[in-house]
Amino acid sequence: MKLVKYIRPYMLFVLLAPVSMVGEVMMDLLQPKLMSKIVDEGVLGSSMDVIIKTGILMLITVIFGGFCGAGSAFFAGCASQGFSRDVRNDLFSRVMGLSFQQTDKFTTGSLVTRITADITALQQMVDFLIRGFVRNIIMFVGGIIMMLSLAKSFGIIIAVALPVEAVIVVLIMRRANPLYGIVAKRLDSVNSVMQENVSGARVVKAYVREKHEEARFNDANMGLTEANLKVQQLMALLSPLLMVIMNFSVIAVIYIGGWQVQAKEMQVGEVMAAITYLTQVLHGIMMISMMFQTMARASASGKRVLEVLDTEPVINDGDGNVSGTEKGTVTFRNVTFAYPESSGEPVLTAIDLEIKSGETVAILGATGSGKSSLVNLIPRFYDADAGEVLVDGVNVREYKLEELRRRVGIVLQKSELFSASVAENIRWGDESADMENIMNAAKIAQADEFISRMPDGYDSMIAEKGASLSGGQKQRMSIARAVLKKPEILIFDDSTSALDLGTEARLQAALKESLRGTTVIMIAQRIASVKNCDRIVVLDHGAVVGCDTHERLLADCEVYRDIYDSQVKTNGGEV
Repeated sequence: MKLVKYIRPYMLFVLLAPVSMVGEVMMDLLQPKLMSKIVDEGVLGSSMDVIIKTGILMLITVIFGGFCGAGSAFFAGCASQGFSRDVRNDLFSRVMGLSFQQTDKFTTGSLVTRITADITALQQMVDFLIRGFVRNIIMFVGGIIMMLSLAKSFGIIIAVALPVEAVIVVLIMRRANPLYGIVAKRLDSVNSVMQENVSGARVVKAYVREKHEEARFNDANMGLTEANLKVQQLMALLSPLLMVIMNFSVIAVIYIGGWQVQAKEMQVGEVMAAITYLTQVLHGIMMISMMFQTMARASASGKRVLEVLDTEPVINDGDGNVSGTEKGTVTFRNVTFAYPESSGEPVLTAIDLEIKSGETVAILGATGSGKSSLVNLIPRFYDADAGEVLVDGVNVREYKLEELRRRVGIVLQKSELFSASVAENIRWGDESADMENIMNAAKIAQADEFISRMPDGYDSMIAEKGASLSGGQKQRMSIARAVLKKPEILIFDDSTSALDLGTEARLQAALKESLRGTTVIMIAQRIASVKNCDRIVVLDHGAVVGCDTHERLLADCEVYRDIYDSQVKTNGGEV
């Protein structure tokens, strides 16, 4: 019922579609009556005049019914397509508003299924209810009335056939309905495996795991096939059983009608009309059973769509009443953080750190020490479990998310590019930027050189996820995008790892020259990349164990010294 609000803007179409359908069904119900007149008065009565006039009338009713049917299809299409578009938009907006842990919980494959296949099932149900349900109900009721108007004795056939058909439909649908939910979950699994393998194709090929992944996909695909087959096996029983009842009913009509023709109580044309009406009535029952099948599938899909729509984002806007006078400062006060639903020790424990405006601060530590987790708290990708994170002297929870993230630029570990031109990808940093600013940002990011060599320069198209670029090229384009944004705080989350030391040095020099006053936070694995920073924060098992210049940390911080020594040995005595 919560999805009903999405159909309200299209109530005019919802009303016009069945009204138009009434016209089409009425014309269909007139056809057997007119045909019986042609047979009884025209053919058997040897009246060509009746045949011609009635035939012309039938043609007119068919044309009128066709126009009504086309109108009904148009109005129902407008309503159902508008409904599905609005639900899809809201569902996508909700997905965009969910936090990382919430989207991870649903999984990417499941979210794709919900926003595509599930909403399509709902759209088909709306279309069927507006058009098909009205048609079959009117055909059902009208057929019975028209049939009884020919001979009340036919009521016995209807009274016997209809309950039998109804029992068959109820029994089969009761068993089929739960299976649609299983089908949807199996489809999620297929989509998830497919999505993982498309995005991770390089890893699969590198480790020669094609056969393993083919087997995994085959298992998911076989599960979906088996679930679909169970539903189809049940539904395959429905149509033949209903057809058997229909054919027995037709035989009964012919038998009763034959006796009445012999007794001169009916004419041959009326028996023919009765058979057509009976067929229409029982066919209406069959189609209504198909409607229940559509509704069962849509009901399972609706629950899955509502599951996402009813999920409230755990990270929401603050009141927006921020009045910080500082600019570009970041402060962590006794911050503790653990990933949702994780067990064991927190990722970060009692972090106290103050980063001043315009500083260039590096964060260093072993793998798993909490470096990325720490910077992810700044733009509120996650919220701290305890303590406070302040930007410009204001708790990040008090900001509107858009305002907070406008102040912060971040280049993530994994460079995400989109299927668009080079210029469009960089323009994500500032959609109003002109080509001069885009090119300037690319030059700062040391990306202009390779972009200029591309066939169409800044108009060159990038393949999905940047597949047409090397790792270092993708990183530099991501950096250019962040530079174009001109944020107060610029975060590099190990986003120069694919660059050689010479390119990285030129990048840092260009950043220092062009982004004066911008606070820069750099996560890195190599001491050579960060030793010239104003300060270096050393993390160990989620705690700050050192925060000072390179020289002082070498003298006073054992963890930093161990990292330095290991890199000196690795690089042959140089860092």
